Amino acid sequence: MTEELFREDATLLECEARVVAVDEAGIVLDRTVFYPVGGGQAGDAGEIVAAGGAKLAIADTRKHPDKPGEIAHVPAAGADLSPFAPGTRVTARIDAGRRRAHMRFHTATHLLCALVPHAVNGCSITAGYARLDFHMNEPLDKEALSAGIARFVAAAHPVRHRWISEDELDANPGLVRSMSVQPPRGLGRVRVVDVEGVDLQPCGGTHVANTADIGAVVVTKIEKKSAMTRRVVLGFAA
Repeated sequence: MTEELFREDATLLECEARVVAVDEAGIVLDRTVFYPVGGGQAGDAGEIVAAGGAKLAIADTRKHPDKPGEIAHVPAAGADLSPFAPGTRVTARIDAGRRRAHMRFHTATHLLCALVPHAVNGCSITAGYARLDFHMNEPLDKEALSAGIARFVAAAHPVRHRWISEDELDANPGLVRSMSVQPPRGLGRVRVVDVEGVDLQPCGGTHVANTADIGAVVVTKIEKKSAMTRRVVLGFAA
């Protein structure tokens, strides 16, 4: 099992680790700050630096397709993996700007969930934009949603995470807003993100510590994707 340091502290930018395996999926470490793609959020990029100084660019991060609980750091095409044999001590370092953008957008999508009281049936969070697809047929107003997000940002609500039992989740099914991504089961506990006084829902992603840290995020587009789907796209204000 890869120790997922990002679950408890999204501000960690690097860590010391040991290479556990190298295979077709990528490089597996015993611990990492790299977030793997999941829950609609893109994976981290960055670099892994061997103790001897060799550097390996990491283009993406994914859950290992064949080894549950392990995280694969996907190297850039054509990279030399020979300095990174199993047992090698390394420093794993993420792209700080990319991670920061993911954190800002991900927390902003939770604010959007508070403004649009409908189930979510699609989500994508990248460094350049974020989008949520809501299961609804009513019209949405772009300016009103942008103003609502700005109010939550200005109010500086603390953002925290905690763990609840699966039984607690079952007793509160309304916590789950997503129709497309369900909280993982089988671990006995579920991570929830609490935007104080605004939103509470299961989420394994990376977030800012306060809504004020989101900065200027606005709704750039609203689309009717189907009779019962309205897509809201977020971007950073110019």
